[in-house]
Amino acid sequence: MPTFETLSVSLDQHIATVRLNRPDKANAMNLAMWHEIRQAFDWVDATPEARVAVLQAEGKYFTSGIDLNMMMGLGQEIADDCEGRMREKLRRLILDLQDTLTSLERCRKPVLAAIHGGCIGGGIDLITCADMRYCSSDAFFTIKEIDIGMVADVGTLQRLPKLVGQGITRELAYTGRRFDAAEAKDIGLVNRVFDSRDALYAGVHALAADIAAKSPLSIRGTKEMLNHARDHSVADSLNYIATWNAAMLQSEDLMEAMTANMEKRVPVFKD
Repeated sequence: MPTFETLSVSLDQHIATVRLNRPDKANAMNLAMWHEIRQAFDWVDATPEARVAVLQAEGKYFTSGIDLNMMMGLGQEIADDCEGRMREKLRRLILDLQDTLTSLERCRKPVLAAIHGGCIGGGIDLITCADMRYCSSDAFFTIKEIDIGMVADVGTLQRLPKLVGQGITRELAYTGRRFDAAEAKDIGLVNRVFDSRDALYAGVHALAADIAAKSPLSIRGTKEMLNHARDHSVADSLNYIATWNAAMLQSEDLMEAMTANMEKRVPVFKD
């Protein structure tokens, strides 16, 4: 089990739980957290026993977004006598931060985000990479980057429109206004709102357990197909699933699922 400075990770009954763990800093995303989020989801991806992941957080806020101390220190991080090389370093840094969040999509296992309290700025970038999002009734959200004079650059403007549409994304990105759990549900950002944080965790972990009981090979393939279909044409995606199933369909999982169905028992799958 990996150990981290800014996260805590556990694995139980095939469910990996990744918790943001800087509660005294409102889970502000410092440089260490950015690196460790990628490491954690690379670990989930590589660990056969982990069939699904839940992303949640300790403390009052889910996350207050990117750590402003990290932002203030970027100048030193990219310093160079040559203007061109300095700009190249900044571009590479942004691309690296983008890749950290993409690690949730790249992870072959479904990622369920369980959001409570504030989910601000970079938190929106983070949760839009999850497969599904759920929140407690006290949750609130804001695309805060516009209020610090910058363009959100690590995924919100690219992923959020695919979840909630262009119109509402533009309104939220241009104004930076705060919206609550009910509105997040109404626009389709979250699948469900739970009455309390305890109910949120119980409900999301129950969903994760249901996913973990399915064929791991089929779940991984389903995530691959859904991500591909989001970014490609219907024709390309149909061609891809035909090739995928030509390779993966004749699996032990298929036979176990069919046999268990006929025998009216719960199927048992390899990790």
